[in-house]
Amino acid sequence: MQPISVLTIAGSDSGGGAGIQADLRTFSAFEVHGTSAITAITAQNTLGVTAVHPLEPSLVVQQIEAVIDDFAIRAVKTGMLAQPSTIEAVAHLAREGLLANLVVDPVLVSSTGHRLMEEGGPLTYREALFPYATVITPNLREAAILCDVDVRDVTTHDDMLILANALLAYGPRYVLVKGGHFAEATLEERHAPDILVSADAVVLFDAPRVTTNNDHGTGCSLSAAIAAGIGLERSVTDATRDAKSFVLAALTSAAQWRLGGGRGPIDHLGWNQ
Repeated sequence: MQPISVLTIAGSDSGGGAGIQADLRTFSAFEVHGTSAITAITAQNTLGVTAVHPLEPSLVVQQIEAVIDDFAIRAVKTGMLAQPSTIEAVAHLAREGLLANLVVDPVLVSSTGHRLMEEGGPLTYREALFPYATVITPNLREAAILCDVDVRDVTTHDDMLILANALLAYGPRYVLVKGGHFAEATLEERHAPDILVSADAVVLFDAPRVTTNNDHGTGCSLSAAIAAGIGLERSVTDATRDAKSFVLAALTSAAQWRLGGGRGPIDHLGWNQ
């Protein structure tokens, strides 16, 4: 069997739980060959982020071009882009038709609350990159920021749907608003609902909430899994369903791990399954 190739454009996580590291493990779990373009170097662990050093957009573009010039890339995901100029550089490549089946995870803030995007990022995402995305995958906090809404006002599935439709107006074919942060709002905390919206349909993906501190990198892993699925010619709906099941299994398997003193990684490779 010869695997297909996919690409992640994202930041490096020194703790190995999120970013490029999580994406590549996810690609391996889906038996696809992962290539990468690093956008930023972060100093972080399970307790938080202590430093972020974005790379020059020109170097990010050189990495991407080196990959797409040599590999038949079937799908691309973006994670942490770190600065508006990098968003614009990636958007230029997308506009040229060079980033097939683009999955955009608009990373703005880390799970521990550290800003991972410079000022102006939400606007640049909306205007420059979203129009070229097959699917965007904001979590609840990111969707609220992108729509200039207080996340504390998002308390129902209908509120999630309003956010998703507002983001759909910026041009992506699909919007997946992830409800994992409902525990920080006022909705029922035993579930983690995600809503996938397109011009034609609304699909709710629900799952039980896993009680664990080990949830670092779940958003990165979900978007990487969606990209892998789309690259494998799954529909966006089916790829999203598969990705949701993958992350749930990885959360459950790693629930009792004690890697570090804070929010640890998930079990991408099924070591405990």
